[in-house]
Amino acid sequence: MSAFTVADYLLTRLKELGLDKVFQVPGDYCSKFMSALDAFEGIEAVGEIYEMGAAYSADGYARVHGLGAVSLQYGVGTFSAVNAIAGAYVERNPVVVISASPSTSDRLKANAQNVLFHHSIGNFEADRNVLEQVTVACEILSDPHRAPWQIDNALIAALTHRQPIYLEAYQDIWGAEVSRPHGQLTPAPRPSNPQALQSLVEASVQRLAKARQPLVLLGVEIIRYGLQDAVQRLIDSCGLPFSTTLDAKTALDESQAPFIGTYAGPASRPETSARVDACDCILAIGVIFTDDYLDLLKARYGQIVQVNCELARAGADYYPNVRLPDYVDALLKALEVDAQFPRPSAALAASRPLLGSGAVPCALSYASFFDSLVNFAQEHRLWQTSTLILGESSSLYVASNINGMPRGSFISDAIWGSLGHETGCALGVALGSGRRPVVVAGDGGFMMVSQSLAALARNKVNALVFVMSNQVYAIEQAFVDPDAFTPEGEFAPFDTLPALDYTALASGYGALGYRVETVDQLERLLAQVLMVEDRPVLVEVKIAEKDFAEQIKRLAGVS
Repeated sequence: MSAFTVADYLLTRLKELGLDKVFQVPGDYCSKFMSALDAFEGIEAVGEIYEMGAAYSADGYARVHGLGAVSLQYGVGTFSAVNAIAGAYVERNPVVVISASPSTSDRLKANAQNVLFHHSIGNFEADRNVLEQVTVACEILSDPHRAPWQIDNALIAALTHRQPIYLEAYQDIWGAEVSRPHGQLTPAPRPSNPQALQSLVEASVQRLAKARQPLVLLGVEIIRYGLQDAVQRLIDSCGLPFSTTLDAKTALDESQAPFIGTYAGPASRPETSARVDACDCILAIGVIFTDDYLDLLKARYGQIVQVNCELARAGADYYPNVRLPDYVDALLKALEVDAQFPRPSAALAASRPLLGSGAVPCALSYASFFDSLVNFAQEHRLWQTSTLILGESSSLYVASNINGMPRGSFISDAIWGSLGHETGCALGVALGSGRRPVVVAGDGGFMMVSQSLAALARNKVNALVFVMSNQVYAIEQAFVDPDAFTPEGEFAPFDTLPALDYTALASGYGALGYRVETVDQLERLLAQVLMVEDRPVLVEVKIAEKDFAEQIKRLAGVS
C-alpha cells in the first residue's frame, strides 16, 4: 500500500466533513497535493481557468454545502484569489485555501546562495502575512509531525467561526508520511455566559412585549450556522412580522404571511420601508449591518436588539460571550412559555409579486427584465430547482424587491460587494447544490470573470447567465454623479465600458449565446433556454445606457 501522506490527511478530514469537490488551478509547488487529490476516492478535483474564479467557485460551494476548498499555486495564485477569500471572510463562508511553497532544501539554497525562487517575492512568509488578514487560521506546514495538529486546529477554527483558513505546506511536506486521523472534528465554540444570556433573553422578551409594532430582521448568519429551522419556529412562536437583510434574502420562505419583503435600506420596496419606519423595536438576529443600513441605525439604534457572532446588545446595553445559536434556542424557549406570545398582528396586505406597474413596455429595462423573469419563474416554478445569483450591480438592488421566493433560492455577496462574484461562484453553487444557477450580472462585473463560462461549459453546467448590457458602470456612476442619467447629462469617462460581441464570446467559451432587445424577445427566449440541459447559456440583455433603476435612485438619494 502507498504511504498515507500529509495531503491524504487533509483530504480525509475534508471528506469526513462532507466535502466532495476541491476547486483548483495547478502549480508545480502543489504537485504532490494535486497528485494525492487525483488518487483520492470521494473528492473530485474541479479545474477553473484562473485563481480568483476558482476561489469564487469554492465560495459558492461553501454557501450551499457548508465548507469549500480551493488549491492554488504559491504567490501568483494565492495573491490572485485574495479578493474572493476576503469576501468569504466578511460574509462567513468557510473556505479552505490550500497551497504549497518552495521545499525545505530549496529554502536552504535560497538562504545560502541568495536565489529568488519563482513566484516568490523573497520573503517566504509573504503569502501567510497576506492571507492571515482574511482568514481565521493561517498555518505553514513545515514539519510532518506537527502537520496533522495544525490541519485539525485550522479546520476546527473554520467550522467554529464559519470563515476561511489558509494551509500552506513546503513542497516536500505534502508528500511526507503521517499517521491516519483519529476521531471527528467538530466546532469548538466558547460557551455562552449563562447570566448574560439569561439577561439578554429577558430584555429581548420585555422589549418585544412592550413594543407597539415590533419587527424581526434576519441576517446572513442565520444561514451560515444552519439556524433556519429554529428561527422559523421562533417566527411562528412570536407571531411578529419579519424581514431579511439583502445578504440573507430567502433565509426563510418568503411566501408566508409574516414576511414583509427584503429590507435593503433605501432600495427596499416602499411598503417594506414603511413597515420598518413604523416599527418601535427591531429584533436583529444574525445581522451584519453595512452602510446600506446607516439610516436605520441612525433612527433606530436604541430600539434594536442585535445578536450575531461578534456582539450581543439590546440598545446600548452589551452582553458578553453570548453565542448566536444559544440565544436563538433560549429565546425560542422563552417565547413558547410566555402567554404574551404569539402577538396578535393585523393581517398583512398582499404584496405585489412583481417589480413594475404591470404594464409591459416593448424595450427592455431593469424593471421590465425582472418583471418578465419573475413572471416566468412563477409560471414554471423555476426557483424550486434554481438559484438566483446576484453580484454588486444595479440588478442586485432591483432584485431585492422580488417577493415570494422559496427558502434557499437567492445568493448575493451584498456585504463584500465584489463585481463579478455572481458569475464566478455559479460553478460552485451548481456542483454543491445540484441546482441551476440563474445569474444576473452587470456587464462591467461580467467582463472581469467571463472566463468562468469555460469552466461552466467544461463541467456541463446549465447555468443561465444574463448580462445587463448598457456599456457603463451604472451603479458607480449613480454615486459619483446621478445627474449623468438625465437627458443632458454625461457619464464620467472612467465609468464607460467597451462593447463586446457577447454571442461570439459565448461560442468561444463553449456556451450558447443570445442577444435580446425587447420584452417579447426575452419572453420567447426564456422558454427556449429552460430546455438546455448540458451547457451554459449567455444572454446579452440590451438596455439603455441611462436606464436609472428606481431602487438605485433611492439609494443615491435622487427624488
